[in-house]
Amino acid sequence: MRQWLRSWVIAWVVFRYGLDELVLSGFRHPLLVRLRRLISVGRNLSAPRGQRLREALERLGPIFVKFGQVLSTRRDLLPPDIADELARLQDRVPPFPAEVAIATIERAFGQPLHAVFAHFEREPVASASIAQVHFARLHDGREVAVKVLRPNMLPVIEKDLALMRTMARWVERLSRDGRRLKPREVVAEFDKYLHDELDLMREASNAAQLRRNMAGLNLVLIPEMYWDYCRPEVLVMERMHGVPISQVQRLREAGVDIRQLARDGVTIFFTQVFRDGFFHADMHPGNIQVSIAPETFGRYISLDFGIVGTLTQFDKEYLAQNFTAFFRRDYKRVAELHIESGWVPADTRVDELEAAIRAVCEPYFDRPLKEISLGLVLMRLFQTSRRFNVEIQPQLVLLQKTLLNIEGLGRELDPDLDLWSTAKPFLERWMLEQVGPKKFWNQLKAEAPHYAKLIPELPRLLHDYLRQRPTDLRHEIDRLVQEQRRTQRLLMMVIYVLFGFVAGLMAMQWWLRLRLW
Repeated sequence: MRQWLRSWVIAWVVFRYGLDELVLSGFRHPLLVRLRRLISVGRNLSAPRGQRLREALERLGPIFVKFGQVLSTRRDLLPPDIADELARLQDRVPPFPAEVAIATIERAFGQPLHAVFAHFEREPVASASIAQVHFARLHDGREVAVKVLRPNMLPVIEKDLALMRTMARWVERLSRDGRRLKPREVVAEFDKYLHDELDLMREASNAAQLRRNMAGLNLVLIPEMYWDYCRPEVLVMERMHGVPISQVQRLREAGVDIRQLARDGVTIFFTQVFRDGFFHADMHPGNIQVSIAPETFGRYISLDFGIVGTLTQFDKEYLAQNFTAFFRRDYKRVAELHIESGWVPADTRVDELEAAIRAVCEPYFDRPLKEISLGLVLMRLFQTSRRFNVEIQPQLVLLQKTLLNIEGLGRELDPDLDLWSTAKPFLERWMLEQVGPKKFWNQLKAEAPHYAKLIPELPRLLHDYLRQRPTDLRHEIDRLVQEQRRTQRLLMMVIYVLFGFVAGLMAMQWWLRLRLW
């Protein structure tokens, strides 16, 4: 009964905000046209479709807001106006009661709250669709932030996901662009992200990995996870003290170099992506603060590690070759890389794909560097890729989304930020490490333990092989000897023919000279 009621609520919101036109607009059947006119009676559909979609998702609740946030990263599938509007979605969710949070904590630890914390602030400092955060203090005096999952999230999520799958199937059947938009695949991707966020132990492990990777960079602070106090429903971490990065005026008054802060953000991003292949994929201003403490002054503070992106060695090498080709304006090589990687159908014409990529990139290279937006170039490339049925990889979509966040944040801090010139020395150094002698040496060192174990075993392995397969080896040697003899006979024959040919030429030359005399 509740699921049917929820379905009717969703249907009412869809009609109220005119979202039915997104599904039915691709059809010209008279019955459907009349149905659209009937449904549209009394509605004000003057607002742009992207705005109406965003408002509808906000009306449907936090799970649909989260879905819109994930959907906004799929710019390879969405029209630009809808993607831009969905990018404005924020978690505007009221906090749940402190009593509920305390009950969750006590259930997770199996003991009363006062046994876990010496002090616990009942008023949350942040509230989102999945969890909310309270400040507290442990009995040993450490100040901590306590992240608590919203109660009964899994049943609600499963019900809404079931409805989303049903809606996705209908969109595929009814919409002209339904199959290209791959709504069922998008819902499946959202399902994965959402279930990952519901396990706070996974978020804690993400934070620990990032903290370890960034330890020597001295540009970013990541809270320490207190593993003895971490549970799937409750996450306890080091409390961080900083100023939200959106409060630029306050940072200036504190003496922070804003332009350097923008450049540091670019360095952090490219280090995580290209050096480590493991990056914070939700770097919007709400998850970033800046330290003004004397010992860590001007450093970034990263928060909320529910979504991270990873790149395999293949992904990184592919990106290295692409960046090299882009810097050289070798668009043919970029097209060839797309085909070689299997992201484009094998029968795609290289010259057509090359021309499309050139049309996207060339106008930007002809401008001053500070006017070039790498994020915009990537967006246009993704839009162009639809013509060629490019299979956009999810990890690269997260990379593009994070790059857009970083570039937008950097330009807000420093309008003259030149992302290309800031990143180019780093990328060139990294590409040299990927394809140069240093890369070869690093791989050799990485494989050294394997070789060190294998080399002493080679005599025994060879001896065992010879003992186990003497007959096969003898036949192989005999075959090679016969081949060698045939080759020698053929070679001697060729030598004799050449010798006879040369001797004949010399005899003919001698005879002609005699005739002339």
